[in-house]
Amino acid sequence: MDVLVVDDEEDIRRMLRQVLAGEGHTVAEAGDSEKAFEQLEQHPFDAVLLDIRLPGMSGLDALAQIHERSPETAVIMITGEDHPTQLALLAGRRGAYDFVTKPLEPAQIEYLLDALDRAGRVTRARRATPEGAAGTFGMLGESTAVAELIEQVRRIGPSQGRVLIRGENGSGKELVAHAIHALSKRSGGPFIKLNCAALPRDLVESELFGHERGAFTNAMQTRKGRLELADRGTLFLDEIGDLALEAQAKLLRAIETGELERVGGSRTIPVDVRFVAATNKDLAARVASGDFREDLYFRLNVLPIRVPPLRERRTDIPALARHFLAAVCEVEGRRPLELSADAIELLTGYPWPGNVRELRNLMERAAVLVEGPKLEASDLVVWLETPAEPREEAAGLRGEIERREAEAVTRALEAAHWNVTQAATALGIDRTNLHRKMRKYGIERRA
Repeated sequence: MDVLVVDDEEDIRRMLRQVLAGEGHTVAEAGDSEKAFEQLEQHPFDAVLLDIRLPGMSGLDALAQIHERSPETAVIMITGEDHPTQLALLAGRRGAYDFVTKPLEPAQIEYLLDALDRAGRVTRARRATPEGAAGTFGMLGESTAVAELIEQVRRIGPSQGRVLIRGENGSGKELVAHAIHALSKRSGGPFIKLNCAALPRDLVESELFGHERGAFTNAMQTRKGRLELADRGTLFLDEIGDLALEAQAKLLRAIETGELERVGGSRTIPVDVRFVAATNKDLAARVASGDFREDLYFRLNVLPIRVPPLRERRTDIPALARHFLAAVCEVEGRRPLELSADAIELLTGYPWPGNVRELRNLMERAAVLVEGPKLEASDLVVWLETPAEPREEAAGLRGEIERREAEAVTRALEAAHWNVTQAATALGIDRTNLHRKMRKYGIERRA
């Protein structure tokens, strides 16, 4: 199992390396968040051990970015803070797989090793092609939106044209890119990914085109860039809308000529690459505002594909939730969990701002943390993010009505011992409506 240890204390990193290597794991290190991002761009890790207190960007902020850049990687948080319970809840909401406290004494290290073993099984399950989904490239669902998407991929994949994939974060753009590569004549070649949003401006050109030894400070050896590594294969440019204008000009030239020059070099290197780009932004609007080159936009937008958000394919939500839940229960070695009717109502009515990725994470969390044979809506609602913008308390009569409604909902839930079905009956509303009001007013189940 490949593990990245991120901690600013060298002694902690050394100790964890020795322990994990002794258990057969391959270990890499980083002393801060930026170095961790560099490591993740260069190598796919099964798990990241991430300290909360880091210089510069905190571990909690880094957690969200790691989850965005490498959603298949399990992140286990490590902390020596005074209030681990509150931090564990916050880390869990941001996508952490598990949580370990310092000092890392023998019992904690044993727990950590067990958590890593479970995380490895979850990671392998995430990367596996869903059973019975080979013909749909892992794109599960029976909705019209998914059927149309699969048909588009089938038609576009075998062509040689450049592809621009549009869709919200977490909707499955990378899955579509992999499917296009798998269907192409280049399927035997490399599939190389570059996340344009994850790189500092001064490293973009080096990552894309490579560099020669001595080209800049710390360039200790010659290195191939992603474009060169993708020769005779596919280069997937994720979040292309965030690529700096300077790099856009050089990328355009490489697309037009099929050639590149490494940073600090003068030799022209020919490359044969198919470009697949993806974005969650309106590139046409960015062209109009001068933030994206029009000529590059037209070069990339030859074969457009739009990946629908989960809220546009609500009929797929129950099947997707059951699939993710069953997969995690299997790797966790526990009996399958059943989704109750009110849980399905809740999931189907939720707008899913994080799309399929958010649904998958929710089912993983539930499979690990919820006891009993059945998942109820009351088990899940506390982990759902409020989809709207931060709510300001209303003023005047409307504010007074909302405050009284929130108090009435809280009283009903307390009287029913937080049984949502009973509370909804007492209030004279259905369960789904009650869950909406709980999210609206930030009402959470109390211990």
